[in-house]
Amino acid sequence: MSNGRENLIPNSERSPEELRRMTSKGGKKSGEVRRRKANFRKTLNLLLTAEIDSPEWTPILEALGLDSTLESAVNGAMIKEALSGNVKAYEAIAKYAGQTAKPDEDIRNREADTELKQARKQAVTGENETDEALGKLDALLKGVYDNAVKQETE
Repeated sequence: MSNGRENLIPNSERSPEELRRMTSKGGKKSGEVRRRKANFRKTLNLLLTAEIDSPEWTPILEALGLDSTLESAVNGAMIKEALSGNVKAYEAIAKYAGQTAKPDEDIRNREADTELKQARKQAVTGENETDEALGKLDALLKGVYDNAVKQETE
C-alpha cells in the first residue's frame, strides 16, 4: 500500500500538543543538520590550511612565497590541469578568481550598476566615498576576515 496523500493529516486537524511535538522534532533535526554541516566546513578548512611536505609541491610553493598547504597544492594542481588543456579546470579557476566569461558589455553594465549604487548611497547618506576610501575599507575588512579565519583554524 502506498503512503499517498490520502494518508496525510492536515495540521488543522492536529492537536496543539501534537503540532508542538512535531515542530520540536523538526527543530532538533534541523539543528543536528546545521551542526553537521558546520563541522564539515570547519574540518575542511582545517585540512586545507594544514601544512604539507610534498616533494612535488613544497619547493614550487615556497619559491612563489606561498605556504606549503593543501589548499595551495590543490590550487596549483588546478592550474597545472588548466595548463594541460583541461577546460573545466580553467573554468573553475576563472570562476573562483573572480574572472568572468561574459562579454565586455556585461562587464560595462556591472560597472554602471556599481556607479549607480554608489550614487544612490551618496544621495541617501550624504557620504562621498572615493576609490581610495573604498580601497581602505576593503583592506580593513580583509584584515578582519583573515584574522577571524586564522583564529578559527587555531
